[in-house]
Amino acid sequence: MQTIAVTGGAGKLGKYVVQELIRQNYRVISLDQKRAADLRCKQIIVDMNDLGQVASALQDVDAVIHLAAIPSPTGFPIPLIFANNVMGSYNVLEAASMLRMKRVVMGSSTSCYGFAWAAKPFSPQYLPIDEAHPQLSQEGYGFSKTVGELTAEMFHRRNGLNVVNLRFSLIAAPEEYEHMRKSIDNPVDGAKILWSYIDIRDAAKACVASLHPKTDGAIALNITGDDTFSSVDTLELLRECCPDVTDLRSEFAGREPLFSNRLAKETLDWQPEHCWSDALS
Repeated sequence: MQTIAVTGGAGKLGKYVVQELIRQNYRVISLDQKRAADLRCKQIIVDMNDLGQVASALQDVDAVIHLAAIPSPTGFPIPLIFANNVMGSYNVLEAASMLRMKRVVMGSSTSCYGFAWAAKPFSPQYLPIDEAHPQLSQEGYGFSKTVGELTAEMFHRRNGLNVVNLRFSLIAAPEEYEHMRKSIDNPVDGAKILWSYIDIRDAAKACVASLHPKTDGAIALNITGDDTFSSVDTLELLRECCPDVTDLRSEFAGREPLFSNRLAKETLDWQPEHCWSDALS
């Protein structure tokens, strides 16, 4: 039985990942700054900014799913967010290398493309957005995700560490869909993130699937749903909110998403199973 460490295991997504790992018969250790009463696994209190603590906590672990990070550019000063996210990722990758692990899964974000938190709003170069689209962040949170991915590439060049960077869209739990209803019916509300989301249960399964991908290296994958979180058809959303984007590489039938998850499906043998419309119907 493999032992998997989940950093941020007491957090929103982390708890779902721990549950999914246990369901699939992994041995799990949670590394976090706090304990969670409802986690059925070993828990270690760790400061992710301390390499020694991280390396000690990862002894006898086969792989890491790194989710410990400040999840948005709100609630903390931006320099703190950037430093925390970048150093936490570096320390996990350094410790994994020191301990001769073969795989790390990293929580990244579609914020790395820059649209969500841009001080000077701009439009995509083309749609749907795939992993080759330029990363054009204008603030520290989105840029911290880009730096984390570049750090993963450096470690792969240095010692062959295999890393899967998962670029999550807005992560939504089942109990949150009712609160999202107003945004779902208002096309403007979700424009800055291009109406993208991923159900937290599908996000957790993508994390576990990333432990055994079909390819090696340091790769990045969009983890998004198969629809938008809008009741309006995608082409109508584009006409209203993104009329200047002319390079459309899909017909966008119905509520087709504006971030492509094709590569994740092919690489991970993974498929989103949940959507907001089922929860609210």
